[in-house]
Amino acid sequence: MQPFTASVIEQIKAIPTGKVMTYGGIAAAAGSPRAARQVVRILHSMSGKHELPWHRVVNAKGEIALVDDEARFLQQTLLEDEGVEFMRDGLIDLSVYGV
Repeated sequence: MQPFTASVIEQIKAIPTGKVMTYGGIAAAAGSPRAARQVVRILHSMSGKHELPWHRVVNAKGEIALVDDEARFLQQTLLEDEGVEFMRDGLIDLSVYGV
């Protein structure tokens, strides 16, 4: 496993319950601020294997990036169950819930 990949996995595992982190924030914390798309790839391919809390990762606007309605609903439900509140426009206030 590449060092960046291992670092991304650790960053995602470290997101506390009731908080979210952006793809870009994870990339930056893992040492490569311009690698948000790599974070997406790692999250998609390794969430199950490493039991990652995938639902705590959102885009830079604070919104769920998944396009599939069922997956979006699941992510929102999991976040709400952890106490994360969504604003009327469907965004998460990153100043409140962001890491």
